[in-house]
Amino acid sequence: MSKVVQNRVAVRGIGVLLVEDHNVVRSGLCLLFKSQPDIHVVGEATDGESAVPLAMRLRPNVLLLDLSLPRKSGMQVLRELSGSNFHGKTIVLTASIDREEIVEAVRLGARGIVMKDSSPELLFKSIRSVMAGEYWLERSSVSDVAQQLHSLTRQSAIPPCVSAPFSLTARQLQIVAEVVAGCCNKDIAEKLSISDQTVKNHITAIFDKVGRIHPAGIGTVCQGSRTCRTPCDRTVPLVINY
Repeated sequence: MSKVVQNRVAVRGIGVLLVEDHNVVRSGLCLLFKSQPDIHVVGEATDGESAVPLAMRLRPNVLLLDLSLPRKSGMQVLRELSGSNFHGKTIVLTASIDREEIVEAVRLGARGIVMKDSSPELLFKSIRSVMAGEYWLERSSVSDVAQQLHSLTRQSAIPPCVSAPFSLTARQLQIVAEVVAGCCNKDIAEKLSISDQTVKNHITAIFDKVGRIHPAGIGTVCQGSRTCRTPCDRTVPLVINY
């Protein structure tokens, strides 16, 4: 089932399409967004089957997508939209997600992953961040993707004259290794003598390349990251400037 919000005349700001099968959660989100002058709901879908045509019809700025949906999963919705001309920013809003799903969601074009137990302020910030061209991911999610890339690039020796897997540059491979080692942005910037912003730019480029590789390039995710060696706040999601 789907619902189009009719009062869209002269509305400016960020239009959000909600895809959530629980009525209470969906209604609560609608109420939350009414408190934000720059965010408004343009439509609602209660299952994955209706989500895709509604997204193509409404062209929302942000698709807020649950993964556990009837009739068609959220991951299937992502997969279909990734092969279309849909240009909205997708944020996965979920109660739980495993490492393989994180990697797959990013590969299929998700720009953010937000847990349902997050505060409303973090949800609002994630929407504004992806609209500003950033990724919104918890540090553990970044480490999961980096672990996968690191594992795949180590499976074969790379002669100097041969391009690295996924067209990663030498600097990007260094950063992948540092993320896998448990370093946060501040660690990496200090160790490589580059700015924090440059680290963010490289991580964004890495994520963009992950999203362009063939499905066969993403397999199972390796072990989780170690703890950060310097006092970096790992409770704050990682916002990566684009």
